[in-house]
Amino acid sequence: MKSEIFNTHYSASARKTIDIELQALEMLKAAVEDSELGQSIDAAIRAIASTRGRVVVTGMGKSGHIARKIAATMRSTGTSALYLHPGEASHGDLGVITESDIVLALTWSGETSELSDIFHYCNRYGVTLIVATSQPESTAAHAADICLMLPRAREACPHELAPTSSTTLQLVLGDALAVALIEARGFTPSDFRVFHPGGSLGAHLSTVAEVMGTGDAIPRVGREASLTNATIEMSRKRYGCTAVVDEQNILVGAFTDGDLRRCIAVHDLTDNIGLHMSPRPVSVTGDTLLSDALRYMNENAVSVLFVVDGERLVGIVHMHDIVRAGVN
Repeated sequence: MKSEIFNTHYSASARKTIDIELQALEMLKAAVEDSELGQSIDAAIRAIASTRGRVVVTGMGKSGHIARKIAATMRSTGTSALYLHPGEASHGDLGVITESDIVLALTWSGETSELSDIFHYCNRYGVTLIVATSQPESTAAHAADICLMLPRAREACPHELAPTSSTTLQLVLGDALAVALIEARGFTPSDFRVFHPGGSLGAHLSTVAEVMGTGDAIPRVGREASLTNATIEMSRKRYGCTAVVDEQNILVGAFTDGDLRRCIAVHDLTDNIGLHMSPRPVSVTGDTLLSDALRYMNENAVSVLFVVDGERLVGIVHMHDIVRAGVN
């Protein structure tokens, strides 16, 4: 029996599941393009974006797991949100809902009995209730101030029982709401980093100013310097190059160890650096994201970027600094 199980290929079943859920998503897309669901989503976004409170997301069973994820996504993108378990709500946790909050309830059937106390509470205290369901005549749909009517898609489960397509639609709807709220609130990458300071994501959202060398760490010579002066400055610093600046510390050029190798055998080391520097070197500002800085380096085939404020030289960053920060 075991050998039969291990020798059977189940990829056809996996593909069928994916196809069914893709069909469900196409139904959702069509429903959003339809005026009714599209208008309901607009109303939900306006209500959430204008609330002074939080979004309290709730659901039971598999819908509850999706509700937790939606709340987490909203929190990480600037919308204050929390998950409320319907069972705990009925035993004291209804008190976490304030009159300034909005409740977002997920119930595929629209008849999840555990949600009834939350619905009654919202009605009693005038709390805006948004419901996502697939049943237009259900108890939940009638209780809602704003009803997000999901298409009645077929479950991918062969018995059409286990929540599969239904939870996929709930999840995608939640992502759609969260992303729309990003746009509604004007949430920026800098704002995003406030909620994601750790890990690779936090590194990608860090800026050049946080890792760049400044002050005496910056290799620089005046444009009246000689090749010898530039070579000594490069040797003293760790970047393999030096900036060339004018009297106002304006970045006017760069000289690298590669430039030195190309000219050392055929030119006089007393030559003025201006004869051999590269004018208009690649530069960025301090608020450039590290991920963008690394992309600029790759696009321009350089390992160092100069950092400017206007045209004034204020810093320098090496590719190793960016990789060390966790961006790759």
